Formats: sequence, C-alpha cells, structure tokens
Amino acid sequence: MTLIVDAHEDIAWNALALGRDVRRSALETRRLERGSDIPERNGTCMVGLPEWLEGGVAVVFGTIYAAPERRGKPPGPQTYSNAAEAHTLGHQQLDFYRRLADEEAQVALVTGQTELAEVLTSWQGDSPTVGIVPLMEGADPIREPAEAEWWFDRGVRIVGLSWKAGTRYAGGDAALGPLTDLGRELLEVMAELGMVLDISHLAEESFFEAVGRFGGQVVATHANPRALVPGARHLSDDMIRRLADRDGVIGIVPANYFLRPDWRTTTTTLADVIAAIDHVCQVVGDAAHVGLGSDFDGGFGAEHTPATLDTVADLQRIGPALGEAGYDEEHVEAILGGNWLRILQDTLPS
Repeated sequence: MTLIVDAHEDIAWNALALGRDVRRSALETRRLERGSDIPERNGTCMVGLPEWLEGGVAVVFGTIYAAPERRGKPPGPQTYSNAAEAHTLGHQQLDFYRRLADEEAQVALVTGQTELAEVLTSWQGDSPTVGIVPLMEGADPIREPAEAEWWFDRGVRIVGLSWKAGTRYAGGDAALGPLTDLGRELLEVMAELGMVLDISHLAEESFFEAVGRFGGQVVATHANPRALVPGARHLSDDMIRRLADRDGVIGIVPANYFLRPDWRTTTTTLADVIAAIDHVCQVVGDAAHVGLGSDFDGGFGAEHTPATLDTVADLQRIGPALGEAGYDEEHVEAILGGNWLRILQDTLPS
C-alpha cells in the first residue's frame, strides 16, 4: 500500500466545535450524529483514525483554524473578534493535538525529523502511527510577528497568512488586497525560523508579493487549478508555475465544487480529481509539485465529494486511477505522499 500524506484536515476544529472524536471511526461518528444538525451544517463525517489506518494515511497536516466573526451574524464555536481571542482559540487547538498524541498510541505529533522518521518506520510493522504536522490556517492567532517564534517553539511548522475573509496580515480570496506591513514583517520572522509558508486562500496580489518576498519554503496545502474552476480561491497557471519554480507542492482538494464549475448539475467522479492533478503536472512539466490536501470535514462532507470517496480511506483509490491515466508507480507514489514528504524532510528541524 502506498503511503499517503494529506496536507489539510481540520481535526482540532471538528473536535472542539462539533465534538467529533477523530479516534473513532467516521462511520461511528455518522451514527452518533444521526438526527442532529451537524451533518447539515458541516457535512457527513469522512475522517477517523480507523480510516486513516485503513487507507495508509501516514501523515496529516492538522490545522489550527478559527474563523473571524462575520458582521451581522452571531458568534459561533471557535470564532474570534480580535487577535487575543484568536490566540486563545489557536492555543486551545494546538493543545488538543498534543493531548491527542499523548493519549492515543497510534497518533504522533510530528515537529521534527526524528518524529517523521519514526512515523514512517512504524508503517513497516504491525502498529502503524499517524503523524500530525501542525499547520496554522490564517495567522491571526499570532498576535504580533515576533510571536511566531513562540508558536514555532510549541510545534507549529506551517503558517498560512490568510483565510478567505483576510487577516491582519494579508488579503484573502474573498477579501482581496495586498500583504500588510505586519504581513511583510511576519514573513521575515517565519523565514528566519524555518517555517513553511502556505499560500492557500491568499488574494492573488498577496500571493505574488509573498512568493517573491518570502525566503523560505512555499506551498499550497489545499488549492486547485483555476483553469478548471474559475475564481479567486483557485490558482491560475501563472501561480502554479511560480510555486513550482520555488519547488512548492500543491495539495488538490477532492471536493465537487473544487473540481467542476457545473458540479450541481453534473456527476463528479474520480476522473475529475485526476484531471485536477494532471493539469498541474502538465503546466509545470512534471509530477513533482502536486499532492493531496483533502480538506475533508472542512465544511463539507461525503455528499460533496466524488461518489467513490466516502471516507478518507478512499484517498487510496486515487493511486490506481492515476495508473489508469498513464502515471507510473514512481509518479503515483510522489503524488500520493512523496512530494509532501520531500517538503517535510527539507524543512522540519533535526
């Protein structure tokens, strides 16, 4: 079985906002949520430890994600109205990952090369371990740029400056604009620390400035080609090429509305996932700069993915589909996990 790296899952948010325990099966969570409003609000659960293990999902980038309060709407779980509140929520989520790793023998927090090697080695035996790499989605929990070091010391290895609504650091895909002065300062601190920059959700203006300015590794943990689905949330071919020039990796999201503009009226299939992956490969001329970033349970569920992707275990189905599309074994392994492992092996501290 080819090992998978999934570069984007909102594990802590689902636990703290919805009470979803990732240690149980996604199918059990579905049973427990039957009759509640959770599936309607967040989709049918797709993620659980048994499914990670069944599908060979060896490493997951676990997000630290809280949403800014929206004007005219009441605050919800894990929402903030200022930097202090964002910091508190982010800290709670990071503590959740630490507790999860402490309490569950088959989950490990991956913040350095030693932990990564131990996780990968565990899949050669009878008791594999799933590694979680902390990723901050939207940098508002960092109250000021210098505080990035505090987060780094506690294990955060990847930071996305913005979410769709934008942050104090950068414009987002639904709130267009450039980097702010704070954002430029934060990039300098992150580069000095060796943090990875996630450009997902950045406004295009912020994207090009950040990629040009940032001295460290740049990735897009969950983003799809704009050529297939128009819109500011997705990456133009120029953006894809720019990331590849920086040896970045793009995590394809297998959500229907990320795959086809006509997803409401047309059946979306695994072939559409392959088309998104293949588009990146064709634009950059190789298979070294694309991977998976499912965003499963990130506001959508199984009903909004191709029918063959019922849980996170079914990411394994992408491998044979790539083979049928003409990709050889080496390229399949790179796309499913190897490309993300290269990034981690190049950037995680020893």
